[in-house]
Amino acid sequence: MESQIRKISIGRDYKDAMHYSVGQEVYGGHTIKDIIQSNDNSVTIFIVKDEELKPWKKFNTFVGIALEYNLEY
Repeated sequence: MESQIRKISIGRDYKDAMHYSVGQEVYGGHTIKDIIQSNDNSVTIFIVKDEELKPWKKFNTFVGIALEYNLEY
C-alpha cells in the first residue's frame, strides 16, 4: 500500500487541529505507514509495528480535514 497523502490535519481550526504524518511514531511504538482516502472520501490512517499493518483511525467527511500530498518533481 502506497499513498500519495503525506499528512492529514483533522479539525475545523488548522492551528488547533490534530496533525498526523507518514513516518510519525504513534500509539506505543507504531509508525504511520499510509494515509488512504476511500471512494466515499473517508480517510483511514494505517500503522505498522513489527511488520504488522493495521488500520488505526478513520475519519469521515463530517469533520474538517486538510490533506497534504507528496510533491515529487
